Amino acid sequence: MTVVQVKEPALTIRAGTRALAHLRRQGLQPGDVHLIPGAAGGPKALGIQGLDLAIFGQWLPRVPQVRTLIGASIGSWRFASLSMSDPVAGIRRLGELYSIQRFPRDSDHAEVSRRSRIMLDDLLQGEDEGIVSNPHYRLGILINRSRGLLAADSRGRLGAGLVGVMAANLIHRRLLGGFLERVLVAPSGHEMPLAPLNDFTTHRVALTAQNLRQALLASASIPMVMSGVTGVAGAPPGVYRDGGLLDYHLDLPYRTPGVILYPHFTDRVIPGWFDKPLRWRQGDPGRLADVLLVSPSAEYLHRLPHRKLPDRKDFTHYLNDDDGREAYWRRAMAESERLGDEFLELVDSGRLLDRVQPL
Repeated sequence: MTVVQVKEPALTIRAGTRALAHLRRQGLQPGDVHLIPGAAGGPKALGIQGLDLAIFGQWLPRVPQVRTLIGASIGSWRFASLSMSDPVAGIRRLGELYSIQRFPRDSDHAEVSRRSRIMLDDLLQGEDEGIVSNPHYRLGILINRSRGLLAADSRGRLGAGLVGVMAANLIHRRLLGGFLERVLVAPSGHEMPLAPLNDFTTHRVALTAQNLRQALLASASIPMVMSGVTGVAGAPPGVYRDGGLLDYHLDLPYRTPGVILYPHFTDRVIPGWFDKPLRWRQGDPGRLADVLLVSPSAEYLHRLPHRKLPDRKDFTHYLNDDDGREAYWRRAMAESERLGDEFLELVDSGRLLDRVQPL
């Protein structure tokens, strides 16, 4: 008797209603993709590195065209890396630099910010102008302007402000507007493929080589972990913090032709960072109608160390064992090449539709 070996799927594929209809009509080609979102999630980005390498290093370059990349927090760092002259080298360097980070036990938020600035300098390697003027990728960076107690960096006042934010968000997400204002930093002269952002006060700031690093640092500045960022050139005066606070998984009113390809850490869209524990707070199906969400499968995660992607808790779990954490993260990056290989096999074979589930 012959034993048939069934390979467990590495990817979960979910599609919004219009994206699913598109796949049924004509499948998926690189030319169908004009917009790619990038979620906040810290080291989780390392766990999907292989997917980024396949999509940006092999698949999208088959049909060069202008595409919009909108990212928050690590999503913006990923997309800045992929907008460099060599996107493959850029995204690999991001994984390398993040993996070798060392934070002494007594590091305060100022020290974490200092080390993050050094990491950002090492990542960009002076390619600021090239990133901003990339002919194929228009980079949009989401940051948040703090209001009230959230503008403080003292642990007491900022902590009290965060308690207020969590209480307000539990009542209704719109109440976050009393604490945060969204800022979209994006190239001038180009309309972003979004309907008006009316859910919160939103400012549009021109992305330049002069404010790129400030915007990237602000977009990743987690309260109580890093200092708030001031002096973002072209932006209203204020203290700026992590873009994922309002737009964790970028549940935005997208407006673009074709399919929105979303390489993601998980198979659900959580609107804001404070919605993580609120299982009923989901992405809007209407906003996500054109989205094709590609994420690691449960079977894939089950085979990883700790049965999960890397995350910020690993810094605590591996306290005093940075070499162990680094080895774990490197293994996760190496394993993630399976994600990219499977994506390419599905789109090239035409079997993508066979694997799609509703989003």
